[in-house]
Amino acid sequence: MDENALHQWFINCFGPVQGEMAFSQFNNLPEEIREQLLSRGAESLPDPQQVQSLMQAFMGGGMNSFGEMQQTISEGPINVKLAKSIALQRVNSSGSESSVTAEEGATMRRAMSEANLWLDIATAFNPPAGEAEPLTRAGWVEGTIDAWAQFAAPVAASMNEALSAVISDRLGDAFEGEITGMYAGPVPIPIPDGMKDPKQLMKLFANTSYAMQLGQAAGALSLEVRGSFDQGIRMLDNPAGGMIMQNVDDYATSLEFDASEVTEFLALREQAYARLYASVPWLMPRFTALIGKYARGITIDLDAMEEQLRDASAFDPESLSGAVNLANVGITDTPEQREALRSIETLLALVEGWVDCAVWRAGMAHLPHLDQLREMMRRERAVGGPAELTFENLLGLQLRPKRVREAAAQWERITNEQGLEARDAMWGHPDMLPALPSDATDADTTGPAEEEPRKGSSIDWDAELSKLLDDDGAGDGQAEGDDAQENGDSTTGDAHDDGPADDGSDTSEPSHQA
Repeated sequence: MDENALHQWFINCFGPVQGEMAFSQFNNLPEEIREQLLSRGAESLPDPQQVQSLMQAFMGGGMNSFGEMQQTISEGPINVKLAKSIALQRVNSSGSESSVTAEEGATMRRAMSEANLWLDIATAFNPPAGEAEPLTRAGWVEGTIDAWAQFAAPVAASMNEALSAVISDRLGDAFEGEITGMYAGPVPIPIPDGMKDPKQLMKLFANTSYAMQLGQAAGALSLEVRGSFDQGIRMLDNPAGGMIMQNVDDYATSLEFDASEVTEFLALREQAYARLYASVPWLMPRFTALIGKYARGITIDLDAMEEQLRDASAFDPESLSGAVNLANVGITDTPEQREALRSIETLLALVEGWVDCAVWRAGMAHLPHLDQLREMMRRERAVGGPAELTFENLLGLQLRPKRVREAAAQWERITNEQGLEARDAMWGHPDMLPALPSDATDADTTGPAEEEPRKGSSIDWDAELSKLLDDDGAGDGQAEGDDAQENGDSTTGDAHDDGPADDGSDTSEPSHQA
């Protein structure tokens, strides 16, 4: 494209005065970058409205002044304010409700109350203090973004150092001397005197780039999750959890089940998680420590990152996202990480399996389609949605359950043989937790060899639901036999039906490297 087209685009984005200033800043960029940007067609430029939205996000993300930029760098490897601002923009542009209606709040509270009554006979754990909260999508973002940033901080720190090293040391010929203006994505920003050192600027750039990706991922995930424990770990400060009622209604509609039954099922899961985490104080710190251990072991392939940066068609968020995508530049296969990964996956399976067991016992007399709903949830969680895959690319780690069927069967056997109190007492210390049969058969893997689902693959939920409904009358003995065969364990004890048999997709073990 010629400079006149770019000049007009700046004016359309920022108005006559600021547009002229932005074009002047563009002319101050290093010649190599100007040529790269002008080599693109005009049709590749972002929509001016998108640019204005991003500018608003930057204003809400502590990027208004030199002092705020310096503070952003000093606060840590992720600009959490910017991540939250971008996530909320994604939420607000997706037809999200701005508040929870009185009817939705009453529906959730009624479902939570029933769930707690049912759980009283299914677990020895007491309900947590406080009440679950009905959430909007924006409320979920506000309540969880700090937790996601905490998990991602070690990865972001490594990523930021690598970005600075690559751009300063390997691409330094394009950044010699001082920089007077910077084209940060579609946003031209002035560079104050104290930030004209390229290395200092690259720290800000790295901090901002990762935050933008995290914000996009959090915004996307807010459209999919139904409860605060959907990732199997506690994300909200409120120990009683909460539910995004708009997403609950959408989920019930997609399944074509009675909305009240779906709501009660999801409330039952939410409260089972809440009781477990509130009653086992070491559980969340254990997850946090293991995730941190895994993340700190990730190293960045500088050659791969340099290639990503050189291949970027422009310095915009979409083109640069590959440079902060661990699927492209992360090295995550070390003995220490494999050990941490096995511990995370085993603990996550035991948590999900315990919840599955408790939900079945609590809901079997109340929810007509309990088995179908459990199975649909297992399959959905095993495959993961697009937003979950995005988070995996940022964290380098899948927080999806594996071997849930095996763990649920183990908890059910323990319940039948020793009782509820003895089962729940095993959460008193990590060393008291039961082993899974597959741990003994293969110490070098996280479970039995199974078919790996394709990343980004989708499930035909209508077909799956029809198949499950067709299987609704299957006997307990047949399901138990399928469970035993799938888990490589011929002894099922008195375990109840653990859900209709399937093709193995829900217990598959996708690669831990996203």
